[in-house]
Amino acid sequence: MNDYIVRATAADSQIRAFAITSKEMVEEARRDHGTSPVITAALGRLLSGAAMMGSMMKGEKDLLTVQIQCSGPVKGLTVTANTKGEVKGFAMVPNVELPLNDKGKLDVGGALGLGVMSVIKDMGLKEPYVGQIALQTGEIAEDLTYYFATSEQVPSAVGLGVLVDTDLSVRQAGGFIIQLMPFTSDEVVERLEKKITEIASVTEMMEQGMTPEMILEEILGEFGVEITDKFPTAFVCDCSKERVSRAIATLSKKDLNDIIGDGESIEVKCQFCNKAYEFTIDELKEMRDGKH
Repeated sequence: MNDYIVRATAADSQIRAFAITSKEMVEEARRDHGTSPVITAALGRLLSGAAMMGSMMKGEKDLLTVQIQCSGPVKGLTVTANTKGEVKGFAMVPNVELPLNDKGKLDVGGALGLGVMSVIKDMGLKEPYVGQIALQTGEIAEDLTYYFATSEQVPSAVGLGVLVDTDLSVRQAGGFIIQLMPFTSDEVVERLEKKITEIASVTEMMEQGMTPEMILEEILGEFGVEITDKFPTAFVCDCSKERVSRAIATLSKKDLNDIIGDGESIEVKCQFCNKAYEFTIDELKEMRDGKH
């Protein structure tokens, strides 16, 4: 098990925490979508954050989607996660080249610009839960921190990092989410806030060889951290030819006739993983003739 999530508690359950190592997941996304470094970082951070958020949900069929619509050159990002650590996602514009920011890092905030982040939780109820915030920095971790505080009223610290290697592949990826329960004492809050300001960045910790367990130990060690769960996480797309054909079948008869009139089979790609599905003229005619 290479990519995985750990769940933990600390300070007599006043703190709950999650940490992830997600190098393979983010590399899979990079390969599928051919992302440029700054988009690899943006999408990788969002995938890592969503994988941990998905694991917070209880129901087996619950789904979490984090959607960003923004004014920057990436235009938007969409990531979906389930409760089992499976996650998938895409960027509207996968290839964006930007100069490094003033800290010499990939300028994720510049790629996103201004915008809105929506968190959609589908828990099998009539209506999904939707929480929406304005992007704060566009660096994603701070935006998720703000989302938790305003939409879920849970004070949280979120750290996310993706280190892209010189050959454009993913060298490190991971993150943490630390949340304070409503009964947390002021003393614990103050100590934790101080500790968060002192730690190295996620990618620096991972470059030093630190695992998710070690990262939580580094942040929460003085609070008596206890790892309660560990499970695999991965980039998994559940697309299939049948599912893609259902999307084509929603086209009008006229649109289908136009495609058939071109006389060539068509290729349709899954938005989430870029896998291509071919549909022959005969298959398209079958769909058209199935319409009443």
